[in-house]
Amino acid sequence: MTTRRLLAILAHPDDETLGFGGALAKYAAEGVETFLVTATRGEYGWFGAPEENPGPGELGRIRETELCRAAAILGVREVTILDYIDGHLDQAAPAAVIAELAGVIREIRPDVVVTFGQDGIYGHPDHIAISQFATAAVLRAASPGNGPHHPGHEVSKLYYRAAGQEWLDAYEHAFGELVMHIDGVERRAPAWSEWVMTTRIDAAEHAERVWAAVQEHRSQLPGYEKLLALPPDAHRHYWGTQDYYRVMSQVNGGRALERDLFEGIVPAASHAARSTAWSQVA
Repeated sequence: MTTRRLLAILAHPDDETLGFGGALAKYAAEGVETFLVTATRGEYGWFGAPEENPGPGELGRIRETELCRAAAILGVREVTILDYIDGHLDQAAPAAVIAELAGVIREIRPDVVVTFGQDGIYGHPDHIAISQFATAAVLRAASPGNGPHHPGHEVSKLYYRAAGQEWLDAYEHAFGELVMHIDGVERRAPAWSEWVMTTRIDAAEHAERVWAAVQEHRSQLPGYEKLLALPPDAHRHYWGTQDYYRVMSQVNGGRALERDLFEGIVPAASHAARSTAWSQVA
């Protein structure tokens, strides 16, 4: 028996759906074992009326529940939630985060890892931080961990989520301007040039599943109001195509546009059996 494994390393609940849902749903449906690490509980991400904000503790618990429901719809096999603070991930001790993520990689032993790119899509500090931490963790994981039960693991391919102009235009039509003000500087979503993209995933047949997962993030729906009124064809457009940049591959290369994150990977013997129970690590 052979298996393939995909691990997404992200910052917040709803990143897995809004940013990576098409790929996660597609590969889960194809029999790939998909895993998710989310670094924070998104406890400061409130879009409703200020007087109705339940506070960071309760909102974090709400968003954790929403995350698990959305991930289940996407077919994610296992979710690991870390205990870093929403909005302050870039202030976390790098050595600690990288070691924790490397341990997860050694345990799961994924073929492919996906995360945000160096721009965080629209300059979000947490997205940028998790990109840096995940990249370093892929390198760290190749070295043995602590003890004989944590051998090193070499990831075959690492990808960053890329956002082209057409995708950004569509996204901003639904969500409004993707802009943040950080340290007195305005950050806007920069479009990746088409020639930079290495990989384009067609997940159109899974768009309805992704939209169903989006709707599980009920605490965030006040920020998604325009999405609620869109027809099914529009949702296929939003969730049906995803672009990636191949940061590292040990199995393939070249300029031809990939259509599969697993291109070049020869399935290995089945990974050691793992429990299918969900894991929420605080």
